[in-house]
Amino acid sequence: MTGVLLFIHIVVCLLLVIIVLLQSGKSADLAGAFGGYGSQSTFGPRGTATLLSKITTTLAILFMVTSLLLQVLQARKSRSGSVLPSEKPAATQPLNPESPAPQPQGETGE
Repeated sequence: MTGVLLFIHIVVCLLLVIIVLLQSGKSADLAGAFGGYGSQSTFGPRGTATLLSKITTTLAILFMVTSLLLQVLQARKSRSGSVLPSEKPAATQPLNPESPAPQPQGETGE
C-alpha cells in the first residue's frame, strides 16, 4: 500500500512541476511588458481560470492528500506518532575497554 501511494505521490509531484512550468505569468503578453492590461480583456488582467490552473489546483490537492496519507501510514508503522526516528542515548562506555576515554576539547592533559 505504501509503495503504491509513494509512486502516485512521485507522479503527482512531477506532473505538478511540469504544469506549473508550462503556465505563463499574469502579464506575459506584449501589452504586459509595457504596463498595459492587455487587449480585449473582459475579465481584467488575470482572466478566467484556464485549464492549466484547474489542473494545477487538482494536482496540489492530490499532493497534499498523498503527503498526509504517507505520514499517517508511516506513523502507524512506527507506532510512535512521529515520522522522525527516535534517538537512543549514547552508550557511556567505550566500545574498546582498553582504549582511554576521550578528553573533552579545550582541556589539556598537562
